[in-house]
Amino acid sequence: MLDLKNIHKAFGDNPVLNGIDITVAQGEMICLIGASGSGKSTLLRCMNLLEPIDDGAILLDGTDISEPGLDPQPVRQRIGMVFQSYNLFPHMTALENAMLAPRRVFGKSRADLRPELEKLFAQFGLADRMEHYPDQLSGGQQQRVAIIRALAMRPEIMLFDEITSALDPELVGEVLDVLRQLREGGMTMVLATHEMGFARELADKVCFLEKGQILEEGAPKEIFERPQHERTRAFLSRVL
Repeated sequence: MLDLKNIHKAFGDNPVLNGIDITVAQGEMICLIGASGSGKSTLLRCMNLLEPIDDGAILLDGTDISEPGLDPQPVRQRIGMVFQSYNLFPHMTALENAMLAPRRVFGKSRADLRPELEKLFAQFGLADRMEHYPDQLSGGQQQRVAIIRALAMRPEIMLFDEITSALDPELVGEVLDVLRQLREGGMTMVLATHEMGFARELADKVCFLEKGQILEEGAPKEIFERPQHERTRAFLSRVL
């Protein structure tokens, strides 16, 4: 579905991505691992067109979506993204937060959206929290609402940028359970994550990034049990 070819990106004189190549197949889960500053978040933001690339091409179903001047909104409807911070509007309930984008983009009414969203809130264990405001929810609950908000746009691909990093350890599991459900449902996903056990268990492919390059990629068993690159071995020895 998504094909990144020789992606380069710099901020000023600081190169952040240096020739990234990734192919994301339909229904595949890819986990990006690596130290902070290795380029994982920037790579996700380029996939979602939140950051323009300097060189290379991003193909969505064979169409180059990285062309300068392209309207990014249709692409972002197809490629959803969830960030570290929940970014929920504090003056809106959880349900109102989830309704906002499809109401504005698709012109749907609250009545049209409510049945579908009720199913999502129930699916992710938040049926009794729909009318709560963000400050009445735990961090894990807020992050699940943020995921529901992204899913309300019916994206074909979901990107997740370290979505458990701001959570207390006891809340991480409930958010990872949501990702498991999406995985079982066949959602195409790319995750930047520090949750090595999760990546090892569920990823189809793991990519280790270092200084804006993919030094190593492969099946989780290969990366975690038989890493070929010295930098991969050094990183995993610190985090496992």
